[in-house]
Order: sequence, then structure tokens, then C-alpha cells
Amino acid sequence: MTYCVGMMLDKGLVLMSDTRTNSGVDNISTFRKLHHWSVPGERIIALMTAGNLATTQAVISQLEERSKAPSERQNSLLEAPTMFQVATEIGKLLRETIQDSQSENGQMGEGRFTASMILAGQIKGMEPRLFLIYPEGNFIEASFDTPFFQIGETKYGRPIIIRAYDQDMSFEDAVKLLMVSFDSTLKANLSVGMPLDLLVFERDRFEPAHERRIQADDEYFQIISSNWGDALKAAFHSLPDYSFETDGPARQDG
Repeated sequence: MTYCVGMMLDKGLVLMSDTRTNSGVDNISTFRKLHHWSVPGERIIALMTAGNLATTQAVISQLEERSKAPSERQNSLLEAPTMFQVATEIGKLLRETIQDSQSENGQMGEGRFTASMILAGQIKGMEPRLFLIYPEGNFIEASFDTPFFQIGETKYGRPIIIRAYDQDMSFEDAVKLLMVSFDSTLKANLSVGMPLDLLVFERDRFEPAHERRIQADDEYFQIISSNWGDALKAAFHSLPDYSFETDGPARQDG
């Protein structure tokens, strides 16, 4: 399984993904799921992937080849004039890759090669944009009504983002929020695992503002995990006591 989050802020975009893939409890591996490309001063684009590993690697490999080798076909990442057209081309490539895999494996292959992606980036003169691309190749775009996208194992880490997100929060607070979200997911589902990849885009800066891999022994992540657990316990114990006698909160004698 996978967990990836892309988040829009006034200041730019913040992306985080895990790196675990598994085909059963005895076949667990680490693969990068967060990839990015840039043209200094002109554009920066990132893609996070979830789903069948062979499918997502095939898409990434084709995008890498287009970015490095001349081709009669327009480079979908480095030449497309808008992020919308980048999303359209990647969606088409994902759909074709899935269809090719299914046709090669017959009817038994249907459903096994599905994948979804989060696309993020900015082209000079335009706003930073964030897209969620579905296996069928269609996509939706984030807005400040829907300011973040998740793919993979989304349910455990979603509540904290919904409660704590603020569009004008700092990059540092956004990273802290995502670490809490990922910690909640890691605690609940063994199919999501360390290390984590982090990428921060600052508006109108067409190179990563911050990029790192967060290992399992990362001191800051361990502090976040421990303190968040303690904070949850403290919040739980601060809630009013339930009373069997009144079917509600116990009376607090003054």
C-alpha cells in the first residue's frame, strides 16, 4: 500500500510520501514514490504515485525518457505550456499503460494494474497547481475549498489534516502537520512504512525550497510521534467523565 499527500498553501506546495511497497507480509520493499523535474527559472513539476508498482514505474520511466532524450513527441513535462496540459498528458499516459498491461494479461489482469497519482507544480507566470489523476486518466484540481489530495491509505491521516490545516500556515507548520498525519497512518497500517520523502515548493521559486528523506531513526520525527501520542492521551483525560448514573457527563462538584 502507500500513503501520499499533496497540500496547497499560500506560500506554495508541500508533498510527502512513504516508500513501502508489499506483495504480502513476506515481500516488503522500499521504492521512491515522489519524483520531480525542474527547469531553473521556468518550471518545477512533481509526481507522487500509488498503486501497482509495475504500472507506476512504467509511467515514471517514460516521463524520464521524454525529459532526457529528444523526441518528435512533445515532452509532456518540460514543454507543455500549462500545468493543465501536463496533467492531461500524464493522465493519458497512465490510462494507456494500464490498458496495455490489461490487454497483455487478458481478463484475469483487469483491476490488478490500477494506479493513481498526485501532480504538483508551477510554470513561470502562472499559479502553483495541484491535481489528482485517476486510473482512467481523468483528473481533478485542488482549490482552497479542497486544498489537499491524498492517495493510498488515506483514512487514518485525514482527520488531523482537516482539523489543523490553514492555507496561510508556514511551510514548517505544514511539514509538522504532515508528520503527524503520517505518524497516525504508520501506527494504524503496516503496509505504509518509513522512510518518508518530503518536498517543498515555494511560490515562484522553480527549484525545491526543501527536500529530504526522513528515516525511521530521525530524531525530529520521533519527537513528533512521542509528543503527539502524549498530547492525545492528555486531551482524552481532560474530557468530562461519563457517568452510568446520569447517562451523560458526571457532575463536577465545585
